[in-house]
Amino acid sequence: MTSALFGLPAEWEPQDGVLLAWPHAGTDWAPRLERVEDTCARLIAAISQHERVVLCVADAPVCARAQAALAAAGVVAKNLRLVTLEYDDTWLRDSGPITLCDGKRFRLVDFRFTGWGGKFGASRDDALIGNLIVREVFAGAEHVRVDWALEGGAIESDGRGTLLTTWRCLHQRHPELSRASMTQLLCNKLGAQRVLWLEHGYLQGDDTDAHIDTLARFAPDDAIVFQACDDARDTHHDELARMRDELAAMRTLDGKPYRLHALPWATPILDDGRRLAASYANYLIIDGAVLVPAYDDAADAEAARVIGVAHPGREIVPIPCRPLIWQNGSLHCMTMQVPRGALK
Repeated sequence: MTSALFGLPAEWEPQDGVLLAWPHAGTDWAPRLERVEDTCARLIAAISQHERVVLCVADAPVCARAQAALAAAGVVAKNLRLVTLEYDDTWLRDSGPITLCDGKRFRLVDFRFTGWGGKFGASRDDALIGNLIVREVFAGAEHVRVDWALEGGAIESDGRGTLLTTWRCLHQRHPELSRASMTQLLCNKLGAQRVLWLEHGYLQGDDTDAHIDTLARFAPDDAIVFQACDDARDTHHDELARMRDELAAMRTLDGKPYRLHALPWATPILDDGRRLAASYANYLIIDGAVLVPAYDDAADAEAARVIGVAHPGREIVPIPCRPLIWQNGSLHCMTMQVPRGALK
């Protein structure tokens, strides 16, 4: 960010590290704990090759279990910091801090976390940012509590003053508010100039009410990567086609159309008859690399190729994410990046 005002950096801007929480038997992961631990270990090990990881662990036994799995996965030990605190769930994209910066200073914006509109208990997750601050994770950043429900996965920033979000999600959280009111609040709290709203787009198996990070992502040089569906028989086809048309009609602050990169559609993945949200848009950008979801599907390679084109010059690292989508999220949902200079 070059502005003298606080703003939300784009994800591809320099980072200090990534925040995560280790799954354990006291969370909803319990029935398939070993499988998700394996995915988390691979994810954390991959991040640690490029930058730091701050990993929340619930207690000493969970810490020991995480350390063993991470050592086996080849984590770079000097890039790992373990922090003991309580949490309800492991989706730090939504319970972690949204970190603004003005070029020198940092502001941790701490929106109220409601468990995705009251679907799940979330009191410990809502206190997570404050607990990280008490444990001196951050380097003197200002902490701003905002008593308004918003999750990090609901917004995308291009780092130049534009936010992208979905009406479906924010209207569910705040049905009493107009679009103009929410636009004003988002711009005020996140230092943005404008908000682009998508009317269409959803995924079955996603209980976030259409988080933007499952649907469309900003990329460098005025580009947007989006989840497409090329199967006319699929129930998502028309809705995602309408979303594509909305994205095509959007313009940059300079009045130019965005360059669009369409992601392929994975074969439907079912769990006891329940459709899971296998989105390729749920990737994580870190310094020098992009970690992309892999679902053991024929479309995995094409998804990695498209993301590589949109983010040139970065290593593309597939991470097996079938265990994650069982709990309705993927690897971006598990993580929250912190801009360069914000970690202690």
